[in-house]
Amino acid sequence: MSIGQVFLSKEFNPPENFHNSEFFLTVLEPNLTEIDYKAVMSSKDRLRQVFFKNDEWPSDNMTLEENTKDLIRHELEFKQKKAFAYSVFSHDKENYIGCVYINPTTKRNYDCEVFLWVRDSRIHLDKALFDNTKEWLKDWPVKKIAFPGRDISWEEWGCEA
Repeated sequence: MSIGQVFLSKEFNPPENFHNSEFFLTVLEPNLTEIDYKAVMSSKDRLRQVFFKNDEWPSDNMTLEENTKDLIRHELEFKQKKAFAYSVFSHDKENYIGCVYINPTTKRNYDCEVFLWVRDSRIHLDKALFDNTKEWLKDWPVKKIAFPGRDISWEEWGCEA
């Protein structure tokens, strides 16, 4: 995945929020560092299969400072329209559930690649978040969306970290 250039038209303004009866999504920002860090570290073993097969992120010793740097980068990418990371809360905004990442892709025949995860304690919401994300992206100016590791196997995608 190469996050260096704008992959959507400059005219498109990605929504900063999305909500429905199940979820509330908002831009992933550094002010969420602590709750994001807790969610990431509580689910680290499963997260190592979300972005690549057998990924090393998050490491067992990832720090809160490293997580903050990641969230700063995600916020900057969003502002520059290079990639779009969202935090996911319950629809009432009470519980931090996970994240959705909408990224450019280097894969031919795809407009973008999307990754998402829910914390282990909310794993029962994973399919609903996946289905809701697919539906929401129908309103975006992207036609061919890849969900590597979900609707495209890692072998087909060519990512075996």
